[in-house]
Amino acid sequence: MLTKIDRGILYMLAGALISALNGALTKILAQHMSALEIVFFRSIIGVFIILYALKHTAPTLQGGKFYMLISRGIYGILAMILYFYTIKVIPLAEAITLNSTSPLFGSILAFYLLQEHLNKRTILALVIGFFGIVFIVKPFGMMISYEHFLGILGGFFAAAAYTTIKKIKDIYDARVIVLSFSAVGTLLPGLFFLIAPYIEVPESISFLFPEFIMPSTLYIWSLIVFIALISTLSQWLITKAYSASNVSIIGVISYTTIPFSIAFGWMLGDPLPDALTYLGIGFIIVGGILVGIKKTRLQKNILIKLLDLGYFSPLFFFIMPYFTIFLQPMRRLSPFRLLNSHHLSLHNR
Repeated sequence: MLTKIDRGILYMLAGALISALNGALTKILAQHMSALEIVFFRSIIGVFIILYALKHTAPTLQGGKFYMLISRGIYGILAMILYFYTIKVIPLAEAITLNSTSPLFGSILAFYLLQEHLNKRTILALVIGFFGIVFIVKPFGMMISYEHFLGILGGFFAAAAYTTIKKIKDIYDARVIVLSFSAVGTLLPGLFFLIAPYIEVPESISFLFPEFIMPSTLYIWSLIVFIALISTLSQWLITKAYSASNVSIIGVISYTTIPFSIAFGWMLGDPLPDALTYLGIGFIIVGGILVGIKKTRLQKNILIKLLDLGYFSPLFFFIMPYFTIFLQPMRRLSPFRLLNSHHLSLHNR
């Protein structure tokens, strides 16, 4: 029989894999529509999925603190907009890694908003995570690219969203929390679409106010529906993971999204990360783990259990990209690239 820790880890592993797959498919879809349109369609389909689930099985928790539920939705959807945009404009692994800085920002938010103590380990983690960000964005000319800055900002909003989940997980059903996320993801982009024709905005934020274009091909609609389905499933799995198990353990397991994304990004044609980027990814993972693992008597037992269960095995994928140089001829056979090239060939006829 699975314990709560086992279930939480399985939920997060599945959520991490599906999240990386979602990122890969989003990168394909972003060639044909704006990031805000992807968020809108993904969210509105998610609303219907969650409403159906709630109708089938009513929530048992009473709720309360409605403003925090809405706040979770706003923070989460801002993080998703920035995340989808950065997936479109920078390599998939970098976008996902910058989004994974959320545990580091979570520690800072907890210090200022919740008066939680920053011990030496947490401070060390923040320093390591900061250097990880530096190695990825490479601002050695003292300038950080705008796209990478948006990726970091997305990590901050993700931290705010996950911090809110911790506050409301005991008073709201996981499906209701996901519903708030999807509902805000429908209403906020809808508002931006409505006002976009009537305002002029700086180029730097123009991605928030694109022209709304209704998809017209079965290929695009199929991608939209599938992304909506797996995104909603991923959100539910991650929410269940944080609700079912120790937050420290789940935080560690969540980083398996990065090796999965490196593999998916490579299949899509992204260049393999260079040495500094790999170093930065490693630093961010180490920093996040240091933040997440609490100094308790159970820490040693928890880590032993994780190793015994083999849940660290997905980290093996972290080293896989080093071997892909020998598989370059197979890259063109990637299912992602075949899917996209097939659509482009049909479109050009």
